[in-house]
Amino acid sequence: MMKTKNCKLIFLPKIVDGIDGSISVAESRRDVPFEIKRIYYIYDLANENAIRGKHAHKTLEQVIFCINGSFLLALDDGINKQEVVLDQPNCGVYLGTYLWHTMTTFSKECVLLVLASDFFSEADYIRDYEKFLKMVRKKE
Repeated sequence: MMKTKNCKLIFLPKIVDGIDGSISVAESRRDVPFEIKRIYYIYDLANENAIRGKHAHKTLEQVIFCINGSFLLALDDGINKQEVVLDQPNCGVYLGTYLWHTMTTFSKECVLLVLASDFFSEADYIRDYEKFLKMVRKKE
């Protein structure tokens, strides 16, 4: 159960095809609650001190999956904090707006896949935590 606002677990169907492996499919507005405009993946996280994220978004929505290995996703909605281990390729987390997120504790060969609702825009990022907290409080 997710205790932070603006996020939820997303489970994609897992179709097991015997000796030929498994497949999971994510479709816009079906499995993913928005139209997908950007897909990116993060890899080569061999440095045990690697930290990704450390920001929130004003309008961008995302779903993040760990398609290989595992990592720790820390979530903060300005009031509640929560940590989730992602280690199943068909289970992701929907990240809504104004949700501070940080990724750490990457296993070797970890690969993250992110589906995003819009194209990259630096203006959409909130990279200062104190500014994030002020913005969240103002929205309440």
